[in-house]
Amino acid sequence: MTELTPQSGGAEATRANHPLRWAILALVLAAECMDLLDSTIVNVAAPSISRDLHASASQLQWIIGGYALTFAIGLIAGARLGDIYGRRRLFVIGALGFVAASAACGFAVNPGMLIGCRLAQGFAAAVLIPQGLGIIRSVFSPKDLGGAFAFFGPVIGLSATLGPILGGVLVDANAFGTAWRAVFFINLPLGLAAALGAARIMPESNVANAPKLDLVGTVLAAAATGAVVYPLIQGRTYGWPLWTYLMIAAGIALFLALVGWTRRATRTGRSPLVESSIFGHRSYSAGLAGIVVFFAGMSGTVLVLGLFLQFGEHFSAIHAGLTLAPFALGSAIGATLGAALLAPRIGRTTLHIAIVILGGGVWWLYETVQSHGLHTSTWNTVPAELVFGIGLGMLVSPLFDFVLASVTDAETGSASGVLNALQQLAGAVGVAVIGTIFFSALGRHGYVDAISRCLLVELTTMPVLALLVAMLPKHAREQHAAGPAAAGQDGVDGAGHDGDGVTALALAFAEASDS
Repeated sequence: MTELTPQSGGAEATRANHPLRWAILALVLAAECMDLLDSTIVNVAAPSISRDLHASASQLQWIIGGYALTFAIGLIAGARLGDIYGRRRLFVIGALGFVAASAACGFAVNPGMLIGCRLAQGFAAAVLIPQGLGIIRSVFSPKDLGGAFAFFGPVIGLSATLGPILGGVLVDANAFGTAWRAVFFINLPLGLAAALGAARIMPESNVANAPKLDLVGTVLAAAATGAVVYPLIQGRTYGWPLWTYLMIAAGIALFLALVGWTRRATRTGRSPLVESSIFGHRSYSAGLAGIVVFFAGMSGTVLVLGLFLQFGEHFSAIHAGLTLAPFALGSAIGATLGAALLAPRIGRTTLHIAIVILGGGVWWLYETVQSHGLHTSTWNTVPAELVFGIGLGMLVSPLFDFVLASVTDAETGSASGVLNALQQLAGAVGVAVIGTIFFSALGRHGYVDAISRCLLVELTTMPVLALLVAMLPKHAREQHAAGPAAAGQDGVDGAGHDGDGVTALALAFAEASDS
């Protein structure tokens, strides 16, 4: 296989910084904020929605989880559409669609209308979000990409943490009688700013010789993702009946069919939905697996921690959100330390240090809950959460940089779509698995034992993360860190390929999730 590395000459290696790159990054981060806020803020508004619209428990489940379902289903196709029609164009369309769907959510008059608008929000996000990473790659030089990705850790931490706080404030404030509707209207200024700013200053980001849309692959990817994500969202509510397991099995079978179709399309010279060459990059495959493990554990842990605080400790929504705020502060500190200061100097070692810190924060939180039980106060959790957040920030930003530094410009759409889709899938798996552990232990042993078991499960992901990180090259961009001689060091070239271009991990991952 002929390998193209982002650092080895050509347009990618000589790509210059765009003069408005930081403003463009701000627009991409505004879109990320909308997505992350919308993933958490609605949970806080659920009781108010239920009272106002007379929504049943099942309808509330769809109002909360429907967004994630359609988002996951559309991500891979959304990324490919950006390759075909231009990432700026799809970014603007997605942002405007998100604004329209959010406004419609805010004006919903019954549960059915709100569910439909939430599904539309998810599809709009699937068009919008995958374009951001490719756009960032196009406006930053390879040397400065790490600095751009340093902002992702704080944004992810702040948005995910501030979502419940902001939701509680907006619902309780009931400004102009909006109550829960304000949690959707808050998207309007962010979305309009992102769309108008992108139309004005963002350059178009195209792929040379743009491929055609693979309709069969698109249908297979959507059906496979939906078949896996839907039962993970609904399974716990219905007590994991047989159909949930059968549906997941069908989803896996559809993913395997997608792998076969992709290989056939590649052999016959057609444009597959996913460029299978992305799995030939060791940094991408190992880093992608690490992101899946990380987000599965983190999504489930943050969920049950919020449940413990609100139902076990009887904190209000605002109180629980403020209690989790040190995560955001810690992640901002960690991202600055990791991506901006340590990663450019010590590379992969930064990730190992982050895993140790992250694991230490989880263990400290476990010991805090064990010591104080149901009398755990906000101040008791602050030190552990800060350490937890620092580890999170130090890990996430450099890890994203490792993953996306390993692919070429032509592969960025596929790489971004698969990355975002598997991140969503990992979150759904984490919520399903850790949520089930929490509620199973809660019924038998109470809140303290339930949250303690979940924290121990999160700890078990740390050795797995460490092993996956060890498969990454020493630096995201070897030649920038140590000059041309670094390409080929330890049998790894500048893009993080192994000697023959495909590692065993890449092959295994391609078989399981080449989607």
